[in-house]
Amino acid sequence: MELVELDIGRDIHPVDVIEQVAHNNDWAFERTGDDEIAITVSGSWTDYHVSFSWMEDFEALHLACAFDIKVPEARTLEVMRLLSLINEQLLFGHFDLWEQEGAIMFRQSLLLAGGVEPSSQQVEVLLSSALEACECYFQAFQFVVWSGTSAKVALSSVLFETHGTA
Repeated sequence: MELVELDIGRDIHPVDVIEQVAHNNDWAFERTGDDEIAITVSGSWTDYHVSFSWMEDFEALHLACAFDIKVPEARTLEVMRLLSLINEQLLFGHFDLWEQEGAIMFRQSLLLAGGVEPSSQQVEVLLSSALEACECYFQAFQFVVWSGTSAKVALSSVLFETHGTA
């Protein structure tokens, strides 16, 4: 089977859509190039540093969301266990560890093959799903990195359901 390569033009650059969404939501952002934009979003536990990159060769809008936890070398193996346990539960996206930097990040892509234009709603859902995942699991990463908790114990401590109100 031979793939046909098409040169399809776009009316709107995908990163322009993200810039417009960030502007409309009064989010702090920096356009670091034609194909990249960085947004800072405040969460309940920490600030999230979100980077969107347009990957022309793949026709994909890539999102990477990092937060301020530095993984020391001594905790790397347990963090990798936690990443595996968390990623088993995710329907979209995944968590990664950049070992050189000791940084944890959530990554996801929106495929826009064939010249499809991203809508502001798609961008908002992409961002909100990333932030929800980060907010959900942030404390588990903290427990493993800072308190020396095992991956299983840390994960079970953040996934309990509360009933009623206090």
